[in-house]
Amino acid sequence: MRAGVIGVGHLGYHHARILRGLVGDVAIFDTDSRRSEEVSGELDVHPCSSLNELLDRVEMAVVACPTTHHHRVALEAMEKNVDLLVEKPLASSVPEAEEMVDLSAESGVVVGVGHVERFNPAVMASVDLIRKPLFVEGHRLAPFKPRGTDVSVVMDLMIHDIDLVLCFARSEVEEVRASGVPVLSDNVDIASARIQFRDGATANITASRISREPVRKLRFFQRSSYVSIDFAGKMVEAYRLKAGQIVPVEVPIPGADALQTELSDFIAACTERRRPMVSAGDGLRALRVADMISRSMKESLERFREGS
Repeated sequence: MRAGVIGVGHLGYHHARILRGLVGDVAIFDTDSRRSEEVSGELDVHPCSSLNELLDRVEMAVVACPTTHHHRVALEAMEKNVDLLVEKPLASSVPEAEEMVDLSAESGVVVGVGHVERFNPAVMASVDLIRKPLFVEGHRLAPFKPRGTDVSVVMDLMIHDIDLVLCFARSEVEEVRASGVPVLSDNVDIASARIQFRDGATANITASRISREPVRKLRFFQRSSYVSIDFAGKMVEAYRLKAGQIVPVEVPIPGADALQTELSDFIAACTERRRPMVSAGDGLRALRVADMISRSMKESLERFREGS
């Protein structure tokens, strides 16, 4: 299979590196031609001078350019029947994402979304442990870095946990309340959201890119058991109630690379013409909730400013 990577910045570079080992024939395109040539020489991949050249050369592509370009690039690719793995978030807006999902369904093009935490070994080891969570608590905290500040922390970091919470909750979102503030950038840098589900479950998630220490954890509380996932440490801590006693549950963690597992799943989905583990529909659902959080956050911030 001939594969391409559109945008070879920090994440796109690693997509190209791993794809080189998985499929061999890899082409890349970046609007920064010097970066493209540099990555081409280092990874032994083919540099393309335009997006059209890449799309005419490949059967599948990873869209790793800035989010503002996802919609345009994806539509051009789908018109040429190129299967796509689009980095998260799927698009800049819900209407753009909806158009991408509709076109994917109409054209038969396989479209996946790069919510790579789904492929974290600790998450994959927890799938059978998390059955019907009643309460979820999440923290995704990171030190400040200029990269990614062109969008709010909701789209930059929180959307990882939004996707995971939706995946495990298996219920419709009923209500969202959120607050957040810009601190070191022009966009919101720290945010907290409370998501209420139709079945009564609740999720409280916090994301920050102005923290001193990095933290990436989700904790699931359900009837008679507790599961805590540490994404950075790739560890799972689990307990359950057994014969009136709280006992630990041993959770073996597979030694796998999340990005490689994600790409392998997507290549298999393209070959077998099936739905990838994280579909375009999943990406749209996460984006819709992120949009609800962003709107609630904006209202909260406006009330704060009016009262100042």
